[in-house]
Amino acid sequence: MAKKSKIAKNEQRKVIAARYVERRRALKATIASPSASSAEKAAAVSALQAMPRDASATRIRNRDTADGRPRGYLRKFGLSRVRMRQLAHSGELPGVTKSSW
Repeated sequence: MAKKSKIAKNEQRKVIAARYVERRRALKATIASPSASSAEKAAAVSALQAMPRDASATRIRNRDTADGRPRGYLRKFGLSRVRMRQLAHSGELPGVTKSSW
């Protein structure tokens, strides 16, 4: 089980990133735009740098929804490999069966 503070910090990062997603997208489009002047691009870069670091979606960590484990995360289930295996063996994941050939 991950520390509750780490889980809470990651949830806060999700909220902050969602709040700034449109602004970041607009600034990045301005920076990448070939029609924008160099002054506009410089202003966009400085505005992007002035934003909080947690506004970037890159800082969000995928964690197991059950216990917050940060490693071995499976996107399809939203669980870590360990928890997914436990739930699959107990038959609590619909449509998941053991492979046999």
